[in-house]
Amino acid sequence: MDPVIVVGAGPVGLALALALARHSVPTVVLDEGPGKDEQRPARTVVLREDTAAFVERLAGHSFGDAASGARWTSWRSVRRKQLMRELDFGAETPAPLHLPQHVLTGALRDAIAGERLVKVAVDSKLDSLEQDAAGLTAHTRGPKGTWWRGSYLVGCDGPRSTVRKLLDVRFPGRTAVERHAVAALRTELPWPGQALLHRMPPWRSGGAEVTGRPLSGGVWRLDWLLPPRGELVTPDALVVRIRETLAGWCEGSTPPYELLDTGVHTVHHRLARRWRVGRAFLAGDAAHLLGALGTQGLDEGLRDADNLAWKLALAWHHGAHEALLDSYQVERRAGVAARLRAADQSLPVLRGGKGLRAYVPGTARGHDALLTDGHVGRGVLGAPSSYAESPLAPAATDSVSAVGTEPGAPVADVRVTAPDGTFVQLRDRLGLGQLIVVLVAPGTGVWERRHWVSAGIMPRLAAAVTALPHPAELLVAESYPGAAAHAVLLIRPDGHLVTALSGVRPAEMYAAAEAALGSAAATGREGDAAGPPGQRDGAGGAAETERAAGAAEATGATGGPGKTGAAGATGKPGAGGATEAAARPRR
Repeated sequence: MDPVIVVGAGPVGLALALALARHSVPTVVLDEGPGKDEQRPARTVVLREDTAAFVERLAGHSFGDAASGARWTSWRSVRRKQLMRELDFGAETPAPLHLPQHVLTGALRDAIAGERLVKVAVDSKLDSLEQDAAGLTAHTRGPKGTWWRGSYLVGCDGPRSTVRKLLDVRFPGRTAVERHAVAALRTELPWPGQALLHRMPPWRSGGAEVTGRPLSGGVWRLDWLLPPRGELVTPDALVVRIRETLAGWCEGSTPPYELLDTGVHTVHHRLARRWRVGRAFLAGDAAHLLGALGTQGLDEGLRDADNLAWKLALAWHHGAHEALLDSYQVERRAGVAARLRAADQSLPVLRGGKGLRAYVPGTARGHDALLTDGHVGRGVLGAPSSYAESPLAPAATDSVSAVGTEPGAPVADVRVTAPDGTFVQLRDRLGLGQLIVVLVAPGTGVWERRHWVSAGIMPRLAAAVTALPHPAELLVAESYPGAAAHAVLLIRPDGHLVTALSGVRPAEMYAAAEAALGSAAATGREGDAAGPPGQRDGAGGAAETERAAGAAEATGATGGPGKTGAAGATGKPGAGGATEAAARPRR
């Protein structure tokens, strides 16, 4: 089968390609650039707990070290000279991750360089797109202009998306909702590691609002909210803002600083009418733009990639199921629309309007609380979306058990016991193409697995998990927030809770799994039930992909002989194999 084509090599496109590779799906990434990212210290990203865990899982390392990113120690909100709110981060309130965007994309590119199921085609700008019943053909222009054949295509090519235009999808919304002057500088401030929102600062050029967010290495990103129209930000005016802001924060004396980068950031709010047209999909900035009041568009783009990857993988391995593929637009578009609606309703009050004061807290302290939620990823402006109204949600039964996570919401990252008896975090088991079943069993953490794996309800639960219509992994947690003993949680591959049942309920668990998969994987267990799709023929999980590679080569893909590699001693396919053959450009 032909690979999935990802158009765009930004963070969302690269993350989607890596996520598909974890599901044993080959991809081709069309990068219109040279394969390198411009280093702009003032262009940074703030990732919430779930999206930070997602990219760290894909990149294979943590970004919270001093060389790559910063996790804030606290968040402070100040109005004039009064401290309005202070929030300390810790185990109960995880800190956001703040890092330059080029650091994130560089880490994802490094991970792709070692991933044989992903091919990046540089200097390849999409020119035209054709769909048929069996797949798509994407034509590119440039020095390496050619055409590519794919099973599906995802447009991750930014606000001016060529894919969206070729699909004739409207992109309505609001232009220039907010404007910010931005500077990245290296200096010492009185509160190292603490992010700050300062509203109505008491110095002349402070404007209505200034935000200071720390990065690694003593670098800070400062954002000044600008009037909606008319103010031209000259270099001299920006230097005055920097000096007066630093002096205001440092008791009247401007500390030494090194200016690294500057810019003007304009926030637009837009939402594509459709996110799926046949075999083509939109994700990231190609599908939505947001960013006012501290919200983060990249957060939502990475959630798009996480949501879409496992659904495309099921379609690639087992054949398309329209309800499952359609659920991507239903779930993700509704989540982003709710975020945009909340921001648009709050803006008139928080920025001085009067139209909705009856619906938003009217006090300054209430306004600061709402802004804090947007910046740190809580509440309607920042919390991850829940898919409670998803078409994949199972019907409610009397066996459903209430836990601290609502159905459709992301699960808590608790410690679990893996099948080999080791302790791991639950999020480490996500994104592997399988459902996850978690049994809450207090006391198991102090006993070796061999003592309880065949005791109590475990044998019956293991049999029920084996009988599910799709491969699933059984994990055991000593506790889960709000869950009673012997509660059984069924979790989607992207970490959203399907349902929680009281005890072992094989029939209800099977029905919930079928609903969560859109009945797409009824044939996904042919021959074995030991692993995710495409992983039953070896630990590397690419036997089906190797067959696709051989088929592509046999049908006359030009451009040189194929290099399908043999499986090594570990069961993983050799380098230079499936993707190079299956994803070769047609000339």
